[in-house]
Amino acid sequence: MPVGRLQGGRWGAMLDDKDKILVAALRKNARESLVGLARNVGLSRSATQERMRRLEREGIIKGYTVELASEHDPAVRAMIAVTFEPGFRCRQVVPILSGIPEIVACHSLTGSIDLMVMVACDSNATLNTIRDTVAAVKGVATATTHIVLATEWSRD
Repeated sequence: MPVGRLQGGRWGAMLDDKDKILVAALRKNARESLVGLARNVGLSRSATQERMRRLEREGIIKGYTVELASEHDPAVRAMIAVTFEPGFRCRQVVPILSGIPEIVACHSLTGSIDLMVMVACDSNATLNTIRDTVAAVKGVATATTHIVLATEWSRD
């Protein structure tokens, strides 16, 4: 029987305790064997496999990823807070930013900041070039850089 929504209902599907244990185990190690997952969940291999299929079908599990060792992590991570000039919108600015490979995500926001641009690059010099490039895009009024010192936790 469902006991609550994982992540505050973000997925819109009710998950029971076994589903939550399964998702947590996959977050910890997406390459865990089916037998190992079944052991963690306390179900048979086939029951665990069926749960995984259901979670995939319902869009709760969207994919499985590889996490690279820290030596492969970019040397610099930063966020650039962008505000637009009057009359400009995301549809005019975002396509240009999407062509910059070091920009790994771009989030539109409410409030005084229009976009939060996530950057991963090899040096501060490269970050400075990217920041200048972002600031020069037609429609960008301000581009304020915030360097990430540490990631305390992440679910990505």
